[in-house]
Amino acid sequence: MKILIACEYSGKVRDAFLNAGHDAMSCDLLPTDVPGPHYQGDVKDIIGDGWDLMIAHPPCTHLSVSGARWFKEKQEEQIQALEFVRLLLNAPIPKIALENPISIISSKIRKPDQIIQPWQFGHGETKATCLWLKNLPKLIPTNIVEGRDARIHKLPPSANRWKIRSETYQGIADAMAKQWGSL
Repeated sequence: MKILIACEYSGKVRDAFLNAGHDAMSCDLLPTDVPGPHYQGDVKDIIGDGWDLMIAHPPCTHLSVSGARWFKEKQEEQIQALEFVRLLLNAPIPKIALENPISIISSKIRKPDQIIQPWQFGHGETKATCLWLKNLPKLIPTNIVEGRDARIHKLPPSANRWKIRSETYQGIADAMAKQWGSL
């Protein structure tokens, strides 16, 4: 299967699909953190290149409800962010998963098809992650663990806080590759 991982610099989801034997490539404006197939540039340049599946992680900076207190000050940025989400959801790709935290996508576009937590996939943490799905089943939890630490929520301010908060948990990446890669 030919898979595009949009808006991913970490390579975690890409590598999970590569390890499962798929032709996968990540794409982001940033360089990849881990060597591997990566297009550094605008996803619009390659979105129509015949992908079978796209997993998209659009930036949540102007979408996430955790930043609701700044919504009035960034209305134009929200409009642009929502237009980008619509572009991804309407891409000419048969199977699509769009991932984001609890956000205004739910009220401005549509409710998510599923909300998952890291503790359902082997990580003892909480971080509600919404999935908007097109022609894909809901992810089935693979390893429910005890522990419900809100580590990501409690991160202190730092230069790379945004980067840490945006990374996909390995257990979730592996579940995506195993469950959606087998379709």
